[in-house]
Amino acid sequence: MEIKNQTLLLIGRREFIDLPLLDIVGIEAKLDTGAYTSSIHCENIFVHNKNNKAVLSFSISQIIHGSEQSKTFYFEEFSQKKIKNSFGELEQRYTIKTIVKLGSKKIMATLSLSNREKMRYPVLIGRKLIKNKFIIDVNLIHTNGIKLKKALKKYIIKK
Repeated sequence: MEIKNQTLLLIGRREFIDLPLLDIVGIEAKLDTGAYTSSIHCENIFVHNKNNKAVLSFSISQIIHGSEQSKTFYFEEFSQKKIKNSFGELEQRYTIKTIVKLGSKKIMATLSLSNREKMRYPVLIGRKLIKNKFIIDVNLIHTNGIKLKKALKKYIIKK
């Protein structure tokens, strides 16, 4: 079997990711091919004017060295989009573009900001980010992206 696209990585249903532009390292994300867009749990999401320019602000809490810390971010470049929530209802959400690092890949991606407080994972990775970059094995978790050629050699029995 010849593998033409060696840049694909095999990932599991849950992975640890980094968001370097948000100073977030090792946050657990759920991979969801049923979701088109990716989202991140945020609080205090507001748009306000600063020098006659709209600025989006939001805060993200994370556990660092055993204690919860919150950091506020400000984005001048953002947009709004109607996105279906987990109940199938359309919601108007703010979106930002940021780098998502999953395994060895760094991807400029659009994240919607939502309150995922009642969800198990603070980040959801949708199929738009996954497409043409990753293959998901739902039997695996926390692979950190295995090169597809290496994974296939392990899983496929040669004839």
